Amino acid sequence: MRVLIVEDEVRLAEALGQIMAEQRYLSDVVYTGTDGLEYGLSGQYDVIVLDVMLPGMDGLEVSRRLREAKIPTPILMLTARDDIPDRVAGLDHGADDYMTKPFASEELLARIRALTRRQGTVTTEVITFSDLTLNLSTRCLQCDEQEVRLGFKEFEVLRLLIAYPKMVVPKEDIILHVWGADSDAEDNNVEVYVSFLRKKMAFLGSNVSIRTVRKVGYYLEVTTDA
Repeated sequence: MRVLIVEDEVRLAEALGQIMAEQRYLSDVVYTGTDGLEYGLSGQYDVIVLDVMLPGMDGLEVSRRLREAKIPTPILMLTARDDIPDRVAGLDHGADDYMTKPFASEELLARIRALTRRQGTVTTEVITFSDLTLNLSTRCLQCDEQEVRLGFKEFEVLRLLIAYPKMVVPKEDIILHVWGADSDAEDNNVEVYVSFLRKKMAFLGSNVSIRTVRKVGYYLEVTTDA
């Protein structure tokens, strides 16, 4: 299962990410409503855990815009306020369920499972781009009959590039997504892992290449024989 966590309280966000990791769920954590909307619009998630009070754009607006864009991902909204009008507002803006802080992790997980059952969600175990197949459970990258296992950071970098196949993904976004906001990672760290990925993709004989936009970032391109 892949979960998007949108929460501006860093400690809580990290705790939620750890809860998901213990269940072997993949999770992405972002801290603003603007980033939450951008990630949510990718349609790559099984559930979105969304705080109401967020910088940039509040959770109600994020939920409303996702529904306007026809994104059906179940949304579990979090808030410190338990008044009935607040719960009604969340549901009216497209949320599927509502939890008040603080909450027990067991209840949170139970509600996430209920939401995926309600939606008839089948967990996506693989994502593809051209002739590449990336297994989200095993971190194995396959092309035709060849397969290699990716390291954690290699996997996260490639997963991000596949999630935005028609976009140049800035190095800053890769650092934030893969290393985290508090990391000391720099551009050269990204370059090292992109180099590792290129070598593994060449070994597999893939027609996909990682292209560089100088001083900006990377994108995936399918190469064809002339």
